[in-house]
Amino acid sequence: MIAGIDEAGRGPLAGPVVAAAVVLCEPCPQGLDDSKKLSARRREELEKVIRNTCAFGLAVVDAGEIDRLNILAATMLAMTRAVALVEAQLPGAVLTTLIDGNITPQGRCAQWRWPARAIVGGDGLEPAIGAASILAKTWRDRIMIEAAARYPLYGWERNKGYGSKEHLEALRQHGPTPLHRRSFAPVAQVEMQL
Repeated sequence: MIAGIDEAGRGPLAGPVVAAAVVLCEPCPQGLDDSKKLSARRREELEKVIRNTCAFGLAVVDAGEIDRLNILAATMLAMTRAVALVEAQLPGAVLTTLIDGNITPQGRCAQWRWPARAIVGGDGLEPAIGAASILAKTWRDRIMIEAAARYPLYGWERNKGYGSKEHLEALRQHGPTPLHRRSFAPVAQVEMQL
């Protein structure tokens, strides 16, 4: 069985990195693509179909773990956890993984144990990776919208934790929250000035 894997949230200054792994069902959901090419509404529609008909795993690695490990290692860990969750749903299945990007967790995460192939632009080329892209993005967006209610000064419901002008200005004025990644330069620089 093929598990497609993608992540969301490697670049933001705040919030977790989220990875999803998906084994597609039959028939395959129609319209799967790179989540960034789809409207928010279309992503939400496809997310429901994927969650209701496919085997999937979602894994979240929070800002504290990102700071402790580094963003690459945290991303590899999230991917590993997501595949383990899929595998648990499919007893006896032998999984091969297709991963969006140019690297895999193989040799980078001690718990990784599946054959893996990286595909640059895979979220637009392989339907299973596209499905994972949709799940990871919608889940992470939801986390950041909920976080924006607790920390309303940073505009996370709009910028999802990325370093927008609004977010950077709020960071300078109010300092970092517990959800900020202190190992990321813009956050570390603000902390040094406080």
